[in-house]
Amino acid sequence: MGTPKPNPWIESLAPYVAGRAKAAGVSKVVKLSSNESAVGASPKAVEAMVASALSLHLYPDPDSHDLRTAIGDAHGLDPKQIICGAGSDEILHLVAQAYVKPGDEIIHSRYGFMMYPIVAQSLGATPVAVANKDWAADVDGILAAVTDKTRLVYLDNPNNPTGAYLPKSEVERLIAGLPQTCVLVYDAAYAECVEAQDYTDGADLVAAHGNVLMTRTFSKLYGLAALRIGWGYGQPALLDPMNRIRMPFNANLPAQQAAIAAVRDPDHAEKARVFTIEWRKWLTAQLAALGLDVVPSQTNFVLIRFPQEQGFTAEEANQYLTERGYLLRWLPGQGLADCLRLTIGTEQENHAVIELLRAFMDRQSYPVEDQA
Repeated sequence: MGTPKPNPWIESLAPYVAGRAKAAGVSKVVKLSSNESAVGASPKAVEAMVASALSLHLYPDPDSHDLRTAIGDAHGLDPKQIICGAGSDEILHLVAQAYVKPGDEIIHSRYGFMMYPIVAQSLGATPVAVANKDWAADVDGILAAVTDKTRLVYLDNPNNPTGAYLPKSEVERLIAGLPQTCVLVYDAAYAECVEAQDYTDGADLVAAHGNVLMTRTFSKLYGLAALRIGWGYGQPALLDPMNRIRMPFNANLPAQQAAIAAVRDPDHAEKARVFTIEWRKWLTAQLAALGLDVVPSQTNFVLIRFPQEQGFTAEEANQYLTERGYLLRWLPGQGLADCLRLTIGTEQENHAVIELLRAFMDRQSYPVEDQA
């Protein structure tokens, strides 16, 4: 008996692998592998989400009108140019679905968000990975990779998993070199974490260019990762086909209500921002003092490079930390086998992981917690 066959380009697609939340033989773990907020959600967002439980029998607003209005008010943007989705991931998918067909090409950085090549392959398009330059995207490399089949470029700025960023001038140079028929998706998931003065979150780029889509998320600084809510900003003509194919009720009610409250609580967002920057600097300094290379970061994580010497490798450090209940992100699948990505945790977690790494680098026999 025959069975249904998927599209051939789906069969070879490797699914996204999320950051680990469990470790064999370890009953209690500290998860520093998924770039979640150590500060957590605004109490006002939690209250709004809980209150929404009384309306779970109702469909949510299919157009996310109140959320788009709140985002527009907070960022000085036209709500009509905002599209909401189930995390910024959905927006990344929607723009590709609207503008890319089988046989087309999507360009992304080699060290970039792992969903980009997955999106391309899911559509029968070809993902084109361009080597990074100084850990950020390489503008000249991307422009050199453009062909008559290029329909979309994903640019995560700041970059995930490296934490590096491109200044506004470099992004503008990239846009100027791309054909107008190519969409630049400016993924600014970590924009709220940036302190660099020459950075742009992308809103000004959208205002000046009809082929630019900025994407943002409530999963990082706002601490709403569990609710899956994000948004995009682009000119109406760019968003129109995305809205045509967008599933109705794609942003659920609790997520909409929590996000509205979160974006209207700038004090909590600023608290999370200050915490992130303070501990990013502290972790960077502490790791450097241990003799480890750290990529300068503008995000809520740092990328640590380990020596190739046996006994001190990233793989061995990963195992050492895992056995003691601390989960970081090892990245051999992205060509970063010598690196671990460390999410900024709570004050206690940050101190603890540094002590563990100090013991690892000193070749000390730091005890493994008794899990019996």
